[in-house]
Amino acid sequence: MDESQTPDPKATVESLVETGSERSAPWVLRGVLIMFVLLVALLGYVLFLLGPTGKTAQVHIPRGAGAGTVGKLLENAGLVRSGSLFALYLRFSNRDKNLRPGYYRLEGRGMRAVAVDLTERLEPLTVKLTFPEGWRAVEMAQRLSENRLDGAGFLALVNRPPAKLRPAEATGPTLEGFLFPATYEFGLDATPEEIIAAMTGRMAQEFTPQARAALQKLGLSIQDWVTMASIVQAEAANAAERPLIAGVFLNRLKVGMPLQADPTVAYGLGKRLPELDRNAGDFEKDTPYNTYIHRGLPPTAIGNPGEDALQAVLEPKRTDAEGRPYLYFLHAQGRLFLNTEFQGHLQDTNKYYR
Repeated sequence: MDESQTPDPKATVESLVETGSERSAPWVLRGVLIMFVLLVALLGYVLFLLGPTGKTAQVHIPRGAGAGTVGKLLENAGLVRSGSLFALYLRFSNRDKNLRPGYYRLEGRGMRAVAVDLTERLEPLTVKLTFPEGWRAVEMAQRLSENRLDGAGFLALVNRPPAKLRPAEATGPTLEGFLFPATYEFGLDATPEEIIAAMTGRMAQEFTPQARAALQKLGLSIQDWVTMASIVQAEAANAAERPLIAGVFLNRLKVGMPLQADPTVAYGLGKRLPELDRNAGDFEKDTPYNTYIHRGLPPTAIGNPGEDALQAVLEPKRTDAEGRPYLYFLHAQGRLFLNTEFQGHLQDTNKYYR
């Protein structure tokens, strides 16, 4: 055998290595390419999860809800694609500490935008409600219910107030009269306790030192004051009449005459004033609020008086030009007729109601 044709072992090994490298190179490239594609896909999926959903929804964030609960709520509403990822973002960004309860109207503009809206940019949704002067608690409760607030719970607490909700001045069995009629703005998740606290707190602003001094001169407690003012509110046709009607009732109270106020009878029967029926015996029905039967003030107010009615009791017009106390009044032909004696009142009644 020709030695010149004998294969070189070293060359043979190098040749095999080169051949193996050439064969493995495509697999390495393929592996790198697959990893790159997977990373791009993963990044795309994450961006998809973080991105806008195009949905708009109103959501309720309960009191005490944490990041996990909020994330789940938003995912169910279609505002974020992953509630878990949203919760993770809230915790990572420390925005979970800024979560506030309430109702929100949110747009799915992307996970970060939703988080900023919820914890920084937006305020919880509110409802603005006006309660007219003289309204009863039951009417206030109805308005609350009509606006998706807990009117039934409100009325239950008004009728049986716990100690923490009862103002010190409210000595009657209910809070009727201590719910100041005004315009309030409540969160859509406001509790009956919060609503009552706002209304009684506003009423407490009327209990000034000047008002207390005037009541002391009149011999009235604050409970007496709001009760009397509620009757004046119901009887008077306008602001000008209120001090005069307040004077009549204060004079009657002073001399021990029954107030004989029709609105108190209606309240005791759960009726509106126009619903009273003498022929049906409404005025003879014995309730604690019938001021034809019972002397003095009823056990609670018969509505919630406004500032003018409250002031009218503090500054009444009690006498005529000759200093005689008014004891009777009558509405007729759009006017208020006052009398100091029953005979004059009877003549006016016969004249205008015969």
